[in-house]
Amino acid sequence: MDNLKKKQAGEKAAEYVQDGMVVGLGSGTTVYYSIQKLGELVSEGLQIKAIPSSTETEKLARKAGIPLTSFSEVSELDISIDGADEVDPEFNLIKGGGGALLREKFVDSLTKKFIVVVDESKLVSRLGSFPLPVEVIPFGWEVSVKAIESLGGTPILRKKDGETFVSNNGNYIVDCHFSTIHQPASLHTQLKQLLGVVETGLFTDMTDLLIIGGTDGTKVITVKE
Repeated sequence: MDNLKKKQAGEKAAEYVQDGMVVGLGSGTTVYYSIQKLGELVSEGLQIKAIPSSTETEKLARKAGIPLTSFSEVSELDISIDGADEVDPEFNLIKGGGGALLREKFVDSLTKKFIVVVDESKLVSRLGSFPLPVEVIPFGWEVSVKAIESLGGTPILRKKDGETFVSNNGNYIVDCHFSTIHQPASLHTQLKQLLGVVETGLFTDMTDLLIIGGTDGTKVITVKE
């Protein structure tokens, strides 16, 4: 059932992509279905170019037959489709569960229309149940962790297969437990000011359109015109 909800939301987002657009492709299990649908549309004649936000997304896009471009050729995207780990009532997001938060924020910040696709399980009353990913440089990461603790977080260095997880940018990810996050924009600013912090998984005041896959079908919420 959850996969059906994700599939409905992901495919719905593809309907907003038009001929000639440059499209940002995020990551996650719901965006997977957006990529598959866009691949089908490209095979039927849709003319687009895409910029993926992770090496994994790049592989999926290439396999789907979606032509790719880069920021050496374009400076702005027409539309971006991305998932989220949590969405609050003000449409603030926690992202970065897959470790691509820096590139995702880069892509999603440089788009005219940012579409967020989720299933209904990602909707929360307040952010914070999902640990907040924070990308830090490897050199002196221990200092960054102590600084994050001073802000009230409990940071844990991300591991994968028993090894320290390394992002596509060569950095570490620290998953930070803040319980509930009452002021996401303020917390993002505080974290970004810490030595060694590259980016946070808090995406505030960015969402233009939210597509939710639910038990009763797909719901589309226009956040910004």
